[in-house]
Amino acid sequence: MPNLGSVLKQEIARIARRELRAQIGTTKRSSAQQRRHIAALRRQLALLERRVASLNGRVAENSRPADPEDESAQVRFVAKGLRSLRGRLGLSAESFGRLIGVSGQSIYNWERQVTTPRAEQRKMLAQVRGIGKRQALARLQSMAAAASATKPAARVQRQSARRPAG
Repeated sequence: MPNLGSVLKQEIARIARRELRAQIGTTKRSSAQQRRHIAALRRQLALLERRVASLNGRVAENSRPADPEDESAQVRFVAKGLRSLRGRLGLSAESFGRLIGVSGQSIYNWERQVTTPRAEQRKMLAQVRGIGKRQALARLQSMAAAASATKPAARVQRQSARRPAG
């Protein structure tokens, strides 16, 4: 006959194992669920990081600082268009050049495609494209009036500089 102490010891161990299994089972299930949740969060984080990187690339492309050269590149210059604009405004190459701020010879060379206008001149051409014949003539008259108002003052200064001190 088995010893009462050893039987009691085996029974206690069995009950303890059953209780432990019940408590550990819930902990295992909870731990497995948390691991699955962590894995899902990691996948979601990786996806969001890829999207952020993609959007940062797009923003970087779109928000480049505006260079003056880039703006002038947007203003197209076509010699044929310049010739037709000048014809539409009814201006000679000389008067059209005064309107832009260059010589008549420059206008002639641009139209013949010997040279091309610089960035500042392209901007001026873009501004002149939007005006009509009357506005162009009014601008030329106001420029002539401003030039004639400054000529006498300049002439007086030159004459006073030529006179010998007396």
